[in-house]
Amino acid sequence: MHDKILILDFGSQVTQLIARRIREAHVYCEIHPNDVSDAFVREFAPKGIILSGSHASTYEAHDLRAPQAVWDLGVPVLGICYGMFAMAVQLGGTVEPSRHREFGYAEVRAHGHTRLLDAIEDFSTAAGHGMLKVWMSHGDNVTQMPPGFKLMASTPSCEVAGMADEARGYYAVQFHPEVTHTRKGREILERFALQICGAKPDWVMVNYIDEAVARIREQVGDDEVILGLSGGVDSSVAAALVHQAIGDRLTCVFVDHGLLRLDEARMVMEMFADRLHVKVLAIDASEAFLGELAGVSDPELKRKIIGREFVEVFTREAGRLEQAKWLAQGTIYPDVIESGGAKTKKATTIKSHHNVGGLPETLGLKLLEPLRELFKDEVRELGVALGLPHDMVYRHPFPGPGLGVRILGEVKREYADLLRRADAIFIEELRNTIDPVSNKSWYELTSQAFAVFLPVKSVGVMGDGRTYEYVVALRAVQTSDFMTADWAELPYALLKTVSSRIINEVRGINRVTYDVSSKPPATIEWE
Repeated sequence: MHDKILILDFGSQVTQLIARRIREAHVYCEIHPNDVSDAFVREFAPKGIILSGSHASTYEAHDLRAPQAVWDLGVPVLGICYGMFAMAVQLGGTVEPSRHREFGYAEVRAHGHTRLLDAIEDFSTAAGHGMLKVWMSHGDNVTQMPPGFKLMASTPSCEVAGMADEARGYYAVQFHPEVTHTRKGREILERFALQICGAKPDWVMVNYIDEAVARIREQVGDDEVILGLSGGVDSSVAAALVHQAIGDRLTCVFVDHGLLRLDEARMVMEMFADRLHVKVLAIDASEAFLGELAGVSDPELKRKIIGREFVEVFTREAGRLEQAKWLAQGTIYPDVIESGGAKTKKATTIKSHHNVGGLPETLGLKLLEPLRELFKDEVRELGVALGLPHDMVYRHPFPGPGLGVRILGEVKREYADLLRRADAIFIEELRNTIDPVSNKSWYELTSQAFAVFLPVKSVGVMGDGRTYEYVVALRAVQTSDFMTADWAELPYALLKTVSSRIINEVRGINRVTYDVSSKPPATIEWE
């Protein structure tokens, strides 16, 4: 059994980042809603508990409280932002609206040499005070600490930016250590998990394979399993893991909806059918998908149509596999968290997900989700450990609806064909261009890069003639968590080469633009 940290979510958009930082310390953790029962907290048996932030105020949202078992269990507790407010009011302190709200960069002075912050600093002042560069996001303040607490940190506008009751192992910070903007945030969370909670750092993917294989075999028994293989990282790693567990009793169904990347279908079949000897049924359903999408421009409606059509195609093919009793999906932990947030209405839905609960109960299959405990970076590590090629496992993310959400407005086969070729040229040049400072390719230096088809035409000149053809936009971002992202400052020479190749090699496109929007305010995908 792994030691566990329990993260109670009060509705913050960045709670996932807390879990990722704890997992990066090789400690297993889970996120659950703040209103779980006392019995659940006790049965979870955590080595420590973290209370997340929230968009709410403690004096407005009286139901946003931690279960009493959190305080009765006798394990260390860390409150972050709203979690600090919850800790304060539940243990006898006071929280009030602040006259000076703090949103963004701040410099925090550490006090008292507590175990959580001891020897962790970004710089020190002339007076010898240890300082942290952090990210704040709050409109309230703790105005009176609970009995037994001492001051741990402060800023000029926030007298209590951190507090601690070390006798009970309770710590709270006003800033967000989970975001990359807090320079020493990872060290602070590692200090809490490893040293204060004493959790063992034994959550390692190479070791996880044996656990996962044993669990799949126990769950499935002698039954057969089907899996919808998309060619993306999640379904590919799930297929490799399930195949290692049960071999030929796995059948993968690969549906080509006409919105895949260039040569995607061929590469999937070569990898899984030819190299790994997995049974794969390849279905070309592009006519059906593109027919259903004709005349549809709304992004969310396009996603729903693609998801619905996939269900219909997959259901039809699954019906022919009469021996199958289980449906395997590449559901990963962020999908589970976001779907749970949508159900509890504590988090804002940005866009719909199509892979959690997307297939109807009428399929009559039990659900097998071997990756549902893992974050994306852990899935990639697992894929490499399973023997999948590094280039496949570390490919940039590709949306489930494929090019359907990278073609703005109505989706047509002509648009998809143009976009496929333009996108392939962009990715090829990113892979071929090496940055002399890092000695890495620009594909490795970007977190996600792709082309977007714009349904407008512009005037151009080719040779001695006038052209009136389509426009594509290039998008490349750098991010550590996909919650925020900066546009990648690609070399001009690279952009020049990509533009020249697309315009010369993809007949029908005569203009290439580059997207210099960061997230926020923009999203990474255009739709």
